Amino acid sequence: MTETRLAAISAKAMAYRLLGCVMALALAACHAVRPPAEAGIHEPTLAQARARVTEALHIPDRERAARAWLRCAATAYRVAANGDQADEAASLDTQCTGKVLDYVLSTEEPRWTAKTLDLAGDALAVELRELSPALSGPPTFVRADEVPISTLLFGQRFATSGFGVAMVAGTPRCKGAPRCQLFPLEGVTRTAVAWIEWRADEVSPHLVFADPLAHPTERIGARDYILSVDTTAPYAALASTTQLKQLAIRGLIGGQDIGLRQGLYLLEDYDPHKIPIVMLHGLAASPLIWARLTNRIQGTPTLRARYQVWHVIYPTDEPVLISRLRVQGFLDRAWAELDPAGHDTARKRIVLVGHSMGGMIARLLTVDSGDTLWQAALTIPPKQLRGNADDLAILDHMMRFTPYPGVDTAFFLATPHHGSPVAVDFIGRLAQHLVRPHGTELDAIARVLKANPESFRPELLANFREHGLSSISTLSMEQPVSRAASSLMPVSGVRYYTIAGSLPGEAVPGDGIVPLESAFLPGAISTTTVVSGHRVYRNDEAINLIVKVLGGDTLSPGITQATRGTP
Repeated sequence: MTETRLAAISAKAMAYRLLGCVMALALAACHAVRPPAEAGIHEPTLAQARARVTEALHIPDRERAARAWLRCAATAYRVAANGDQADEAASLDTQCTGKVLDYVLSTEEPRWTAKTLDLAGDALAVELRELSPALSGPPTFVRADEVPISTLLFGQRFATSGFGVAMVAGTPRCKGAPRCQLFPLEGVTRTAVAWIEWRADEVSPHLVFADPLAHPTERIGARDYILSVDTTAPYAALASTTQLKQLAIRGLIGGQDIGLRQGLYLLEDYDPHKIPIVMLHGLAASPLIWARLTNRIQGTPTLRARYQVWHVIYPTDEPVLISRLRVQGFLDRAWAELDPAGHDTARKRIVLVGHSMGGMIARLLTVDSGDTLWQAALTIPPKQLRGNADDLAILDHMMRFTPYPGVDTAFFLATPHHGSPVAVDFIGRLAQHLVRPHGTELDAIARVLKANPESFRPELLANFREHGLSSISTLSMEQPVSRAASSLMPVSGVRYYTIAGSLPGEAVPGDGIVPLESAFLPGAISTTTVVSGHRVYRNDEAINLIVKVLGGDTLSPGITQATRGTP
């Protein structure tokens, strides 16, 4: 055999081997990740998508079944984009997306990033599309319908069914930036929605996660579809992880944990145009008491478009005037971070909602104290007091203040504006022995009192020696400063509403804690009594009244009401 022929055979063999390698690589690549089988079909049909459903239901292997569900969703999206049987196709896309999510959420890493998944050889690109900026780092996702909703706490689930699967996105709270302190310590949860789309110019379908509140609709072909959203699930998911209720009770009798959590917290992204509703809990309580009202506001589209909910946590063992000063500081720090220039319309029409002692704080944020409180406590003007300048400043800020800027509406729920007999009965006396607050402000007052004993009114000193200085002692009208504070009314221009509970059979008409005569205020726009104990914040009639005043329907159209709350 000639050398030339050997060379030709060798070259031919090499060419076959190269061709074989190329074909093997191509086949391997196709097996690794490939678009759905319908990629080669010019016009996918709804029948093809339905066939994938039948296929998925008969495949025992979870991954291969998930691939069939993916092909169903991707094909249905193409059909919807083409305009034929669009509504049915969009609905089928949503159903099949849900099945894909059931698989990938159980098999992939919990923290999601933009990546490409391989479902039994089919490629699926993950896209995080304009989620809430409050989410710090890669989020976790859970289906909203898998988040349990406590009917006692939340009353009902607010969810709108549309295109896509309603989700909850969550991350830990961010670190380092001052704004991070405005998010709950448990983390950040926000609404999300997921769907599978397969556009004509794309090789592979996408699993899209987006924010349905920022972008309520999605255009498919020539039509806009309302996206699915569940506004209850994010708050419920957050509430299920917190121990605030236990911390609040322990905080009343000296526990320090609630003090570490004190501050103002945003439950949604700050909007410079939406009116803040600042909610203030009462004695031994936490913002969890506002679950029903918060849920109602966030779940009612007309209210959600106009208002943003802010929750406050504060230690409830301290005197009311110190708590008022603390809340003022929380608001000041929040505005310094959110609106340092002071130009946002959000700060011009603030709504306060307070329950019990929180209602007393809310009222004191709407009044001009003048010298009323100072003269009830001391016999000389501020400049004549001896002591450390910082201590004297704290006392002055506690006793003399003006309405908080921007507040124009307040709701007082079961608020003992004129004291509570509980503060002087056996339970109250016992609580006065157990509740022994301590802190910077109380230490400052003690030092000023020690340096100027002759300048404080004898009645106040006698009350202080007998009952101490705490939230419980300041609920009694025997305390002269509290008695003076009860006479201070919201300034002109502030609209306020009182809502009181009344239980049948009470010796003193009221909710068992606060008498009706103490809960009512002259000059209120409305005074409402509901059949309820002290937990008026759970009463549907009370919540309906607040919703009506705020401008929302008592039952919002287009909202799914899962469970009706009980008074």
